[in-house]
Amino acid sequence: MNKTTLARTLACLFRSGLLSCGLVLAAGLLAFALAAENDSLEVNVLEVKVLETKASEANAPEINASEVEAFKAQSLGLPAKETDTPYVALGQWLPALLTQFNQLPEVQAQLTRQQQAELAIQAADRAVYNPELGLNYQNADTDSYSLGLSQTLDWADKRGVATKRAELEAQILLADIGLERNQMLAERLLALAEQAQSRKALTFAEQQLRFTKAQLSIAKQRLAAGDLSNVELQLMQLELATNTADYALAEQAALVADGKVIELLGNNNFAFSEFIKEIHVFVTQAKQAPATELSPLTSTLPALASAYQQVLLARVNAMQVKADTSADPTISLAAEKEGTDNKLGVGVSIPLQVRNNYSELQAVADKGIAIAEQGYLARERVLTAKQKQFLYALPRLLERYQDWRELVQVSGAKAAKSLSQQWQAGDVSTSEYLQSRRQLAASYLVGLNLETAIYQSWLMWMGESGQLMPFLDGSAEQISQAPSHMPNAAARSVNP
Repeated sequence: MNKTTLARTLACLFRSGLLSCGLVLAAGLLAFALAAENDSLEVNVLEVKVLETKASEANAPEINASEVEAFKAQSLGLPAKETDTPYVALGQWLPALLTQFNQLPEVQAQLTRQQQAELAIQAADRAVYNPELGLNYQNADTDSYSLGLSQTLDWADKRGVATKRAELEAQILLADIGLERNQMLAERLLALAEQAQSRKALTFAEQQLRFTKAQLSIAKQRLAAGDLSNVELQLMQLELATNTADYALAEQAALVADGKVIELLGNNNFAFSEFIKEIHVFVTQAKQAPATELSPLTSTLPALASAYQQVLLARVNAMQVKADTSADPTISLAAEKEGTDNKLGVGVSIPLQVRNNYSELQAVADKGIAIAEQGYLARERVLTAKQKQFLYALPRLLERYQDWRELVQVSGAKAAKSLSQQWQAGDVSTSEYLQSRRQLAASYLVGLNLETAIYQSWLMWMGESGQLMPFLDGSAEQISQAPSHMPNAAARSVNP
């Protein structure tokens, strides 16, 4: 009997599923072959083990090819073909979110504050002094009657200064409301982004758990066939327990993220789609701007509008102090009848600022101008520093994210496929295989952390600088259609 006949016989037995009978017959055949062809026995036994491993792999009850491919894809941070959703542009899902955002009580209160500011302007643009009417009667030997009308003139233009002050206060209020809305929207978009990341982590943990269960089933079959030790099986069981704990933690994190979205937006079912592509285009355009334009760009940030209006308001306050402390004349007209005599009188009165000329109040108002100017410069300096930090840090995060995806798509995919095949063939120990799987899982979680860091960096800056609302209102659709080197798979929809 030669080794080819022996291998074919054993293969037929294993394929037919008659494992117990095959082992008995295999023992007799091996004893007979040992006397005839002792030098070829080891090669035949190795071939039998390979066939047995393939048979065990084919009979795995809890895993199929689609699940394996889905796990391999998700373990690398890549969407499987059957779960890959098309890219949704920012301008397609954002209007519905903004509609829900504008219906929040906080936003409605801001709209009421805007109306209040408009009414304050109208109230300031009214006459400062009303005319005064006086009636007098004197009962004496000769009765007398008098009628007087007086009007104080707004000689110092108190009305004009008050109107300017109300307009500036309204502009400051609008700037503050705009900045507040930017920060509120940034907070809610970040909550949606974190919710998307938590759901991706939960899906990944679930797939890890299902795949480990399937691998444990294969490990039990290999143990029954003698191809795996009991210690390695226990390692696989320990891995299953670890994956179960990871899934529980991922589910808890997802519930926390859902609760935050519900707290901020009222519900957690929004057609949110990732927009790293738009962030990449925005940062690329900002980096291409000349360095000499950074300072003018910073000075035009919406976040500086309020500080700039504060400087103007301080100047108007100085004007108002001067107007309020100015002496306004009063003109009076009087008609009197005393007996048979008719009298007509005209009078003018002017306050005399002798005991107090209000110079100290004027000095205080002038110092307020200097304080407001320094406050503006301080605010500009802080925003300029944050802008430089933003333009320095975020491009590097995007580069690292791009590198991570390229390495995962190429090297990681090959490594995952090769490791699975080698472990099932017995070429890689179970401990090495599990360690490699943990490394692949860690690489996927690193990608999620990078995505979250990108959203946090961009949204925090856009909200704090006041650029988020103008960006979304005017440039979302244009940027969505702009070419980008970032992969579209990074911006796939994950929320129902």
